[in-house]
Amino acid sequence: MKKSVLLSLMSFLTFPLLSQNGLENIIVETYYVSDANDATVDADGGALPVGSVTRRVYVDMLPGYKLQAVYGTPAPNFHELRIATTTLFFNNEDRGAITPTYTKTQARGNTVMLDTWVSVGAACTGQMGVLKTADDGVATNVNNDGVLLNAHPAAGIPLTEQDGMIAGTPVSVTRVGADDQFAMFDAQNDGTNGPVFLTSDGSWAALTGATGPDAETNQVLIGQFTTDGILSFELNIQIGTPAGGVERYVASNPVDAEIEFPGLTYVSDVITKAHYQNTNDQLITLFPNPALDALSLKLENETNGPVRYSVFNMRGELVSVRTIANFQSGSTEQIDISNLAKGRYILEVISNGKRSTQNFVKN
Repeated sequence: MKKSVLLSLMSFLTFPLLSQNGLENIIVETYYVSDANDATVDADGGALPVGSVTRRVYVDMLPGYKLQAVYGTPAPNFHELRIATTTLFFNNEDRGAITPTYTKTQARGNTVMLDTWVSVGAACTGQMGVLKTADDGVATNVNNDGVLLNAHPAAGIPLTEQDGMIAGTPVSVTRVGADDQFAMFDAQNDGTNGPVFLTSDGSWAALTGATGPDAETNQVLIGQFTTDGILSFELNIQIGTPAGGVERYVASNPVDAEIEFPGLTYVSDVITKAHYQNTNDQLITLFPNPALDALSLKLENETNGPVRYSVFNMRGELVSVRTIANFQSGSTEQIDISNLAKGRYILEVISNGKRSTQNFVKN
């Protein structure tokens, strides 16, 4: 049933293809980095892990083009729609939902503005989402509960100055299939809020097409994701052309007239070290890099006691994990990577409540 519904939607949105390419970029904005102060209101909105990063994802199109769908499709044109974290997504339990249906006034309470959701332009009811750098600074939404005040440099403009919302009439989200998957973005933090949204037979869409609030830049907000883990995604996008055609962009393995677009694949690797208020407190010295069979891991800054290290591939999938019961500061640990395929990986180390990451290459 889901398959037939999805194919009906894609058919509804399908017109003769044109040759012009209207997708310019996929933009991932670091919207906010939480600190300990933001965890003081968890009784209202649900526990927000310290060091969580809120990211917004925008589809950047040429003028006149319209976002129609973010989708996954079954065989024969098999394409997965995948959004993942190495931990869990944060869902606000007060006003949070799968789509941003809270009002701007409600967004001033607890951590509602950091809720995880999908969208086709809206940041909340009656408000279009825009990059903070594109915000005019008018009617900035300042939190009523004394939180969301962190001015972390990785997040750029503080929310107290520009909140990435401007008045407008957003298009409604139509969800097709994948009901169980979309439910992980609803108002709960019970362990079902992640770690992977995955569908090859579902989508979220704008049936009439969605454009950005600025016709020239034409950037449409398609989702906001808050997590204290490594965020990754593989998206497939359908957009409508000014002449009434469509273009389909896929993360990999294009078929027929589909266009492979590298920006549809993303892993938040290096930015994760900015989760912590002391950005100079980098734990890891990793060598050699690139490496063939083994890495040497050295931890600094008085690291003593249990240490856990995890290796993730560039899809954000965990491929190896180990805990060292009694690691001593300044000592060196050998990490066997001989069984890994060639490519790029992320090493994450957690010690004394601090997390640090570093990329490495397996030759």
